[in-house]
Amino acid sequence: MNVIAGKSGAMSEELLTSVAQYRHKVFVEMLGWDLKCSVGQELDQFDRPDTLYVVAKDEQGQVNGCARLLPTNKPYLLGEVFPELMQGQPIPCTPDVWELSRFASVDFNGGKSSALAQFSSGVATQLLREAIAIAKVHSAKRLITVSPIGIERLLRHTGVHAHRAGPPMIINGHPIFACWIEVE
Repeated sequence: MNVIAGKSGAMSEELLTSVAQYRHKVFVEMLGWDLKCSVGQELDQFDRPDTLYVVAKDEQGQVNGCARLLPTNKPYLLGEVFPELMQGQPIPCTPDVWELSRFASVDFNGGKSSALAQFSSGVATQLLREAIAIAKVHSAKRLITVSPIGIERLLRHTGVHAHRAGPPMIINGHPIFACWIEVE
């Protein structure tokens, strides 16, 4: 597995397009999320030139994992779209807390491609560890996520220190929750 990390503004247009297409396959086609998308690509208002991406590629150079990192002192998914997941706790807004979002690891090129597979592969484990390490390099002390319940299994499996910010909620038919990840 090859992992590439960088800011959106510094990545090639080809790689960003591949990530947007991959995200569409995972989040819209496979998981059935109702997201506003251009044809075959999933990007939103949080995919900005300063957004950090962690991208995994297989031996054939195809994207088989991605993660998005955003500092919480700028607009981000949990703060703008899902603040109710914090259950009345303060919404993080500081340069040392970053959001991990659009995390997925599904191999559409011959590997597992089920909804459960996105959190159970070796690629998912390595991608999570790389995302945490990159956040740390950018001075993050904690991460916050908006995640489906299945992410908890990956967090336990990797030994990452994480805990729920509040109980799961059903939003648009999907059980999701906010989760703290300690960057150690």
